[in-house]
Amino acid sequence: MSFLKSFPPPGPAEGLRQQQPDTEAVLNGKSLGTGTLYIAESRLSWLDGSGLGFSLEYPTISLHAVSRDLNAYPREHLYVMVNAKFGEESKESVADEEEEDSDDDVEPITEFRFVPSDKSALEAMFTAMCECQALHPDPEDEDSDDYDGDEYDVEAHEQGQGDIPTFYTYEEGLSHLTAEGQATLERLEGMLSQSVSSQYNMAGVRTEDSIRDYE
Repeated sequence: MSFLKSFPPPGPAEGLRQQQPDTEAVLNGKSLGTGTLYIAESRLSWLDGSGLGFSLEYPTISLHAVSRDLNAYPREHLYVMVNAKFGEESKESVADEEEEDSDDDVEPITEFRFVPSDKSALEAMFTAMCECQALHPDPEDEDSDDYDGDEYDVEAHEQGQGDIPTFYTYEEGLSHLTAEGQATLERLEGMLSQSVSSQYNMAGVRTEDSIRDYE
């Protein structure tokens, strides 16, 4: 695979949590060989016996789980889904896909399977992955307390530049009503005063006064 590179494995300085030898790496169903899986706080890396391998950044890992379904894969393994393209075809096809799918928001997906010779190590591998993944939260999933609405610019308002709605007291409001508005207000107030006498019968509540009035 052309994307395999030679690099030093992560050590204690990078927060190495788990080192699992004799682990087969499988990319989209194709075996890359057997090597060592390094689960560090900084990255997830795999190196074969010749020193060639790859690293995965945690922000690109969308899913990881222990797979014990032998119908999906003949051996129990650590399944990792990555939002990125890997493989020999990645450099050539990505450019073509960007032109064809320019209107789509579908992200490229790559499936990795890490199959240790000792399947009892899967739980420790999964736990280490969870701990390291938690150190790299997705910023898009974090809730923001920022207010997205228009801000009240006190300085601009004092200088008469702010577009701030004007509020009036009751008396000031009356003075701004038109003749038609004042007539409507007086009619509503009259209707309100007539309804005060029946307030005890409102909302289906029967009080002593309402019973006495009924009798």
